[in-house]
Amino acid sequence: MNVANTISQMRKGILEFCVLTLVNKEEIYASDIIKKLKDSELIVVEGTLYPLLTRLKNAGLTSYKWVESEQGPPRKYYKITKDGEAFLKDLKATWKQLGQTIKTIEKQ
Repeated sequence: MNVANTISQMRKGILEFCVLTLVNKEEIYASDIIKKLKDSELIVVEGTLYPLLTRLKNAGLTSYKWVESEQGPPRKYYKITKDGEAFLKDLKATWKQLGQTIKTIEKQ
């Protein structure tokens, strides 16, 4: 088994949670999401993020608005919806529970 593959799958598994967490904090531009994820050492490329943002929007968990830019074309800023907030709340509870489960298993 390859540990790098497992780590990659773990990162992919929490990406949606991390993106929703960032979008919940503020209306945010996709490039800023990528920067924050990279700064947090969760490496993401545009080819991964944009399909995820589309899925989140299509699921009604996020929305976006166009904002005129002084430097180039208008920018799409994402924000969380009420359904997205509820979904994120469930993800946070699950994350907390998983953390406790791992701690319990490690003690056994």
